[in-house]
Amino acid sequence: MTIVQINTCADGSTGTIMLQTAEEARKAGHMVHTFSRKWRHQPPAPDGHTYFGSFFENALHQILANRFGYAEMFSYFGTQALIRKLKKISPDVIHLHNLHGWYIHLPLLFRYIKQNNIRVVWTLHDCWSFTGHCPHFMMSDCDKWKTGCYDCPQHRQYPASDVDRSETMWRRKKEWFTGVSDLIIVTPSEWLANLVKQSFLREYPVKVVQNGIDLSVFKPVKSNFRKIHSSKKQFIILGVAATWGKRKGLDVFVRLSELLDERFQIVLVGTNDKIDKKLPNNVLSIHQTANAAELAEIYSAADLFVNPTREEVQGLVNLEALACGTPVLTFATGGSPECIDETCGKAVLTNDIDTLYHEIITVFTNKPYSDVNCQNRAKLFDKNVKFKEYVDLYEDRAHRSERPI
Repeated sequence: MTIVQINTCADGSTGTIMLQTAEEARKAGHMVHTFSRKWRHQPPAPDGHTYFGSFFENALHQILANRFGYAEMFSYFGTQALIRKLKKISPDVIHLHNLHGWYIHLPLLFRYIKQNNIRVVWTLHDCWSFTGHCPHFMMSDCDKWKTGCYDCPQHRQYPASDVDRSETMWRRKKEWFTGVSDLIIVTPSEWLANLVKQSFLREYPVKVVQNGIDLSVFKPVKSNFRKIHSSKKQFIILGVAATWGKRKGLDVFVRLSELLDERFQIVLVGTNDKIDKKLPNNVLSIHQTANAAELAEIYSAADLFVNPTREEVQGLVNLEALACGTPVLTFATGGSPECIDETCGKAVLTNDIDTLYHEIITVFTNKPYSDVNCQNRAKLFDKNVKFKEYVDLYEDRAHRSERPI
């Protein structure tokens, strides 16, 4: 079977998922080609991967989309070149990931898919596919996407636009994305699957395949973190994010730093100089870690992982912490509570800082969660098992089709 995967990028969480599912499919004997946008300062393309389009056209796409609000309707020539490659490859399955990021002409892509009756697997990593603009809408408490977006409260946020085109883009996405003859949607959480069933994508079957983690990397390891940072006797509360802000609960950690005494040490990973200026002196700031192994050492040194996220599809950081034997307290946001059970952590009502504080004290005092229970929970999210579910899905879609392979 020949499989094509398309994503905004070949790095980060979604790029890693694309490349690792591709590798799992290759192990099963399938031919896999992966594609992502051409951008600046990119490393050499991995084996089997192609950066398509041009940086100039994609940068112009971003400028035009920001100015006029018509996202993913430019990069015409790059998309035409991609389609020419697809015609040569003649894929049996196209696996779509993120289609936002100013790199693809969606009308062209979906016209090709529909005209050629291509089988499609579409993994949704956020909510963008069924809204008129935004990838996330929990903080704005908006449900216009169910019947038709308008007066978007977030049009100036990613993918930012000077004008509100949410009404037009919702209608156009519905036109582009519906009517594909053989498409299945995959979500990494039951929470997102339930949203899809309320959207204009409800005509398609939905399957939940949680994102997996590498248990050979994320596991309890020896760590000098406490010694290096003079925190040998303190109860370490850890927070990790790629980008810190209100969405990830930076303000919550600032408030916790005011409530907790010197017995506790809050550590935030993924910060930068700008974030440091917002943090009180009793919060330890760790800028981006060098690699996953270094991050595993920090998880292993922590006593408790706290994730006060306000918008979350799944919450891979929760799983990484569990795999290192560290229990998790999280806001009950999106798919984040699905990472844990009563043996390894707890979810509290989103924005309920008082309850979060009291749960921290409970964990500190009673130690109700064991390392073993945390690790056992994480084993349910082994990437080798999860990515194989995609291979099974490809093969199942092929067996259901009358099209010869």
